Amino acid sequence: MDLWVVLVIAYLFEFANGWTDAPNSIATVVSTRVLRPMTAVLMAAVLNLLGALSGTAVAKTIATGIVTTELINLETIAAAVLGATLWALGAQYFGLPSSESHALVAGLLGAGYAAGGVQALEWEGTRKALIGLVTSPVGGFFIGLGIMVSIFWLFAKAKPTFVRRFFGKAQIGSAAFMAYSHGLNDAQKTMGIIALAVLLDESERTGAPVPPEFEIANWIIVSAAIVMGLGTSVGGWRVIRTMGLRLTKLEPVHGFAAETGAAAVITGAGFLGIPVSTTHAIGSAIMGVGATERLSAVRWGVAGQVVLAWIFTWPSCMILGFVLEKLFAQLFPPLVLAVVLAGSALTLGMLFRKHRRLDTAMATG
Repeated sequence: MDLWVVLVIAYLFEFANGWTDAPNSIATVVSTRVLRPMTAVLMAAVLNLLGALSGTAVAKTIATGIVTTELINLETIAAAVLGATLWALGAQYFGLPSSESHALVAGLLGAGYAAGGVQALEWEGTRKALIGLVTSPVGGFFIGLGIMVSIFWLFAKAKPTFVRRFFGKAQIGSAAFMAYSHGLNDAQKTMGIIALAVLLDESERTGAPVPPEFEIANWIIVSAAIVMGLGTSVGGWRVIRTMGLRLTKLEPVHGFAAETGAAAVITGAGFLGIPVSTTHAIGSAIMGVGATERLSAVRWGVAGQVVLAWIFTWPSCMILGFVLEKLFAQLFPPLVLAVVLAGSALTLGMLFRKHRRLDTAMATG
């Protein structure tokens, strides 16, 4: 498989990542009506871009910490990214928040196992991803809860109108922090995939092994950041509705606490090279904030649907990566690729139609 084909697939994933994860960074600021949807999406696009330019620790984890480069090839990378993309688009179609972070890691594990067996899998990066799988929802929930409790204590004697007005302004800053943290962690995953594809291509052409240490090229960083920003500008109103309107009723003070707690978790993980899920962090933070009112304030039925989507991400994407890698190895790769991309294009078309209808509904609602 040619390098340019893998790059196109990787950028498609990055676009889908910006599109489906955009709601996670702006759901609360939209649901509390602090910002209009389009204003929030544009702000998130810019801050995602800045965050993506702020580090490469997560990118290096993805590039060398999940699969052994000696036992995989470009088809393996294509299978992993395609599997993660199909999962992201499917989740978006049904309005469920999906974790592209864990979809990509699971897709790499499945495709890597199909290509080289257990020997093709690396523990170090997988261990970091598993740490993120636990710490992002747990940290988001309890930090969001803790921030909300602190606000209750600090503003116990303040008038409700003052609190609403103060946090209405403060939430713009917390939403910006959230969008920046999303770019810092999520954009780097595709940077790592692109860097790995480039290194594998060079290795196949020269016969030299992939170096254990390397720097992410500037063109990779900038291009991944721009594509994610473009995807973010499209937005995803169905997920905004689930995350910001259906999990619990939010006021600006709740949105501030949830965004600040989630962004703190994501930013810390980004600088430590731990790939985490923006979806897990903000979804759990919203639940933690809602739980400070009373447990019944959180719509646990909706929360359960979201959690189930998170749980099924790993096995589903591992299977998708495994199957696509086997298909690439056993069948004519261009034919398999054409069928999968045609299905993705059809799904994208249906999503754009839903997006336009929901965009109109939210703008007039």
